[in-house]
Parts: sequence; structure tokens; C-alpha cells
Amino acid sequence: MNIKLTKIRQHFPKNGLADVKGEVSKELLRLRPLIKPGGNIAVAAGSRGIKNIALIVREVTDFIRANNANPFIVPAMGSHGNADAETQAQILADYGISEKNLGVPVRSSMDVVELPKGASPAGIFIDKNAYLADGIILINRIKAHTDYHGQYESGLVKMTVIGLGKEKQASAIHSYGVYGLAELIPVVAKQIISSGKIIGGLAIVENAFDDTMLVSALRADEFFEKEPSLLKAAKENMPFIPADNIDLLIIDEMGKNLSGVGVDPNIIGRMKIYGQPEPLRPAVKSIIIADITKESHGNAIGVGLADVIPRRLFNKIDFPSTYTNGITSSFYERIKIPVIAETDREAFDIALRGCGYIKKGEEKVVRIKNTLHLEELYVSDPVLEEIKASGKIEVIERNIGLFNESEFKTF
Repeated sequence: MNIKLTKIRQHFPKNGLADVKGEVSKELLRLRPLIKPGGNIAVAAGSRGIKNIALIVREVTDFIRANNANPFIVPAMGSHGNADAETQAQILADYGISEKNLGVPVRSSMDVVELPKGASPAGIFIDKNAYLADGIILINRIKAHTDYHGQYESGLVKMTVIGLGKEKQASAIHSYGVYGLAELIPVVAKQIISSGKIIGGLAIVENAFDDTMLVSALRADEFFEKEPSLLKAAKENMPFIPADNIDLLIIDEMGKNLSGVGVDPNIIGRMKIYGQPEPLRPAVKSIIIADITKESHGNAIGVGLADVIPRRLFNKIDFPSTYTNGITSSFYERIKIPVIAETDREAFDIALRGCGYIKKGEEKVVRIKNTLHLEELYVSDPVLEEIKASGKIEVIERNIGLFNESEFKTF
């Protein structure tokens, strides 16, 4: 079957910042009184592919130097990069966060310091290099989490715990499952903040185009009060797939630089976490993930959210890093290997067969580049008929073939 698709464009609010550099510089003035002249300040950066991240990190390190202190960078990414210090530094370098590019040392280590547990049943750990500094500034994007929902999801509170705590902290929290993420992270974060080591953080919110929409410098004692409103803004500006019912969803690429689990469960309607409810929309019968980004370094956590993958993707999986990340999370369904097809066409046939009987010509097929960039996507006619009345889409091109012989066309 050589199904025809229509290319459409969604109309999302274009509310990105015109001057990201200037806005970051202005916001950082709120933290100026907390910078100790002559002190060493750790700048914590994570593994996500945040828009403008190298520019933002540069602004933070320049700000620290302008206030007569000495910045250095620490990776704050839990067990990512196979829980290996060198790999974590390389992940940052791939985003332009390196000593060569920024003129600031990167101190990457998996060594941690254990802090008093306080009210936490789990041990509390923090990156040793960061702990020995005179202060820590976190940089992270605020967004909906891929595993749970609550007041504090992906953001500064979570980075304080999982990111800065390296594999040791990530394992301790994840051993409690979703309860650990939703309930223990705030408890542990409060204990870490009470140590006085964290000066503050720079919160970043992106819009549906993956553009920087908002930046906010927060003192550490403001994290809990102000992060929920930033999370609300992030959720209101998330991109989405405009169809509620889909037979087959084709995702061109997954990647750790795109989502913590490669593909965002909030977008595709699949969590695969025991005891957690699945998202109500979209309802998707079958999913193909076709490839993985270079920036993932083979970490294919989230591949288990697909039903079928081509051998091309399978051959790029680095199992040690995938399993380290997946086993640390304790959500094993997400690292199970789907059906492996030899070609894209075979993957399509297998995935569509798994949808059950569908009358020819009524297949509801959607193809997206990834779960982060959803302005433009491809839909079959039955999907187009359902969504065109919304007034929020524009038809760009019709009658586009899906295949070049045995492989998906490159769009």
C-alpha cells in the first residue's frame, strides 16, 4: 500500500522572545546580591536539547565573571550518558557547552556528597564539585514531565534533586517509582536547598515552536512558590497532534535531546508505567519510531513506546546507556524492544496490521518529525476530514507518497 498524505501546518501562537540574550541578562540581575566576589560558582546544565542553551549558559557564566566570581560548569543529568563522567561532558559539548567554546572549565564527575536526610526516607546526594563551590546556579527548562504530573515536574526543583544528585540520587528516588518522583522530589529538594549551597536558577519556558518564550531568574527560596506558574505557562504553550483518534502514528526520530524518554508520552498518548493512567488523547493504535538522533549517543530509552521499529534504529541502540537510564528509572516497559522490521515499508505493513481491520482508504495515519516539532506534519485524508473544521490548520501540499521504494520518503 502506497498511502497518500497531506502536509499541514498548525497555527500556534508566535510568542518567542525577540532578544533572548538581553532578557537573560536582565533577569540575572536579581541574583547579583547573592554572588560572592572571588567565589567559585557552579553552573548546572542538563542533557536536554534546550533552544539557545549555549547562548544562555554563556550569559550566566559572563554574568558571574562580571561580578568578580569564577564560574565553572557541572553536568546535572542524573544517570544519563551511561552514568559516565566523560560521556556527560560530551553531551554538554554537543550543545556547545564546553571549555573550548565558552572559556569556562567543565568539571564532570559522578562523585557525590551525602547530605543529612531530614524528612526524606531516601538518601540525599549532591554533585561533589558543585557542593565544594561557593554557590550553585541551575539552568533548566520548565515543562510537563514524561512520567508523572504534579506541582513540580521538569524544572529547577527536579534538577536540584535528580540532575545534581547524579546516578546515586536518581537511583534512590526512582526506587520509589512514581511516588518518588511526585512526592519525594519536593521533600529532597527542600533539604538540599536548606544546605545553602544553591544560589538560584534560571528557568526557561519554550513555546510550541521550541522557541524561548520566557526566562525567569529565581532565588533558591523562590523555586517552590514560582515554578508552578511557569509550569502552567509551559503546558499552555505545548505543541500537540491535532487528531484525537489515530490508527498509525509514524515518528521519524526519537532522541534524548528531544525528550527525556526519546518521545514525549504527553504528545503520543502513551505512558507505559504500571499503575499510571494513560493519557486520554490522542488514542493511538500503533506506533512506528523510524530513527534516533545522533545527539542521543545511542540512548534509546523510550523505544518501548513504539510497536514497530526498522532495523536501522535497532542497529544504532547503545544498550549499556539505554539500560542504565531505563533501569535507573525503574520503568522497564520503555526499554523493551518492539517488533523489528527490515525496512520502513515492512514496518508500516506490520504496524497497520496490528490496528485490526480497517476498510481500505479509511486508514487514519499521521507522520511527525518528532514530538518536539509539530508545526508541520503529514496526515491521511480521513484524519484531514476530522481536523480541518477546527480552523487551526492550513493545508500545504496534497497527495504526497509515503515511500521511496522500501523506505520512508525524507521530508
